[in-house]
Amino acid sequence: MSDRLIIFDTTLRDGEQSPGASMTRDEKVRIARQLERLRVDVIEAGFAASSEGDFAAISAVAAAVKDSVVCSLARANETDITRASDALKAANAKRIHVFLATSALHMEKKLRMTPEQVYEQAKKSIRFARNLAGDIEFSPEDGYRSDMDFLCRVLEAVIAEGATTINVPDTVGYAVPELYGEFIKTLRTRIPNSDKAIWSVHCHNDLGMGVANSLAGVHIGGARQVECTINGLGERAGNTSLEEIVMAVRTRKDFFRLEVGIDTKQIVPASKLVSQITGFVVQPNKAVVGANAFAHASGIHQDGVLKARDTYEIMRAEDVGWATNRIVLGKLSGRNAFKQRISELGVVLESESELNDAFARFKALADQKAEIFDEDIISLMSDSSVADQSEHFSFISLNQHSETGEKPSAKVVFKMGGHDVHSEAQGNGPVDATLHAIESKVQSGAELLLYSVNAITSGTESQGEVTVRLSKGGRIVNGVGMDPDIIAASAKAYLAALNKLHDPSAMKLNAQMAP
Repeated sequence: MSDRLIIFDTTLRDGEQSPGASMTRDEKVRIARQLERLRVDVIEAGFAASSEGDFAAISAVAAAVKDSVVCSLARANETDITRASDALKAANAKRIHVFLATSALHMEKKLRMTPEQVYEQAKKSIRFARNLAGDIEFSPEDGYRSDMDFLCRVLEAVIAEGATTINVPDTVGYAVPELYGEFIKTLRTRIPNSDKAIWSVHCHNDLGMGVANSLAGVHIGGARQVECTINGLGERAGNTSLEEIVMAVRTRKDFFRLEVGIDTKQIVPASKLVSQITGFVVQPNKAVVGANAFAHASGIHQDGVLKARDTYEIMRAEDVGWATNRIVLGKLSGRNAFKQRISELGVVLESESELNDAFARFKALADQKAEIFDEDIISLMSDSSVADQSEHFSFISLNQHSETGEKPSAKVVFKMGGHDVHSEAQGNGPVDATLHAIESKVQSGAELLLYSVNAITSGTESQGEVTVRLSKGGRIVNGVGMDPDIIAASAKAYLAALNKLHDPSAMKLNAQMAP
């Protein structure tokens, strides 16, 4: 008999803690809708008490999502828990996720609380949360490095107070699969009321074992929820990768004997959307969603696959959403064909005006390149550089000159605070000149940490996707821009990053944020 594994996605919360991966409210809603199409069981939309922006984003996700449970993180105090509950008011199904550190190191150095104070605070917080929601999760932060006797005492108490899910985090990625699996099993064996809650695992990837540890927690420890992110996005070395967990359980059902409710054909679209919005490019050899995940270069392998795919492929590319037959649109494609295609790609537009705007951008792109692929359409719909009425900076036009032996120059026109700004500058190259032209007027003082260019599709006509990472005053943000002209894409990406630095609602509370 198989039983069910709950997939808890925390891309919008823990994934966003990766430096530069901050998302706007609209971006979070777009990703949440894709996660719902993926049939994720629980979507952790953010940390409501961390900022006004995150509160608004959680509220928007709660209103937009109908089928998945929407969750907010909260520290173990009444203020945070009330804030989480308020943000989730519009949700069809909501969960409050309370966390409190239980390791000796964290209690002494970070919380400056005694074990007895932590024990009482944990009980009190769950008792309070239980009056605001029926679905309560508790995470003992740094749980894997906590004293076993003390952890058992705390977890038994919070289950008695009404916690319905107990999540045991390996906060710093210190665990080894066999030991972590036995750790979960010991907790479930020793705690008398362990059967009253669903047990969950949350593993970071610092030693490259996040997925292995999570699967051990499931198979050895008996956990029935895995907390994970799309593309393994997360701070430091990242989190457990959703796509790897799902496909491991699905491909090796003979071993795990578990069911997952995920629509696996939505995995690759989700991966691409998260990558484009955050600017974190997926490495080519990444399992399941990397560009080379189903590519074969060895002649022996190619021969085997041509004769019988299962000689070297344990899963099919199309089962995880890689397209086999791609419909190509062009400048002669009409509005209805475009509308049908974006619907098939799972893109939801709120109004006719949004459709008209998207179609206008599609036609403009079709004038620049002959064939428009699915990736191009997805990039059009997720381009953070497309001007929003509320944005402080937006791209208008660019004129740049580059000639061998001459210093490159650029003239840029952009909006700043509703006014057109004209600027020109020289640089070591056309991109350098363009960014200098913008910065000479903006004078942000931000440090450029990263600049990268990727082709969205194959061929020389492909759109360029540029990611710019800026740092200022301890904040790190990413901006993504797309255009067939990579210089224009660079300007759009830089302005998109500046918008995030300029947005006060994007300021977050970073302390004590991560189970």
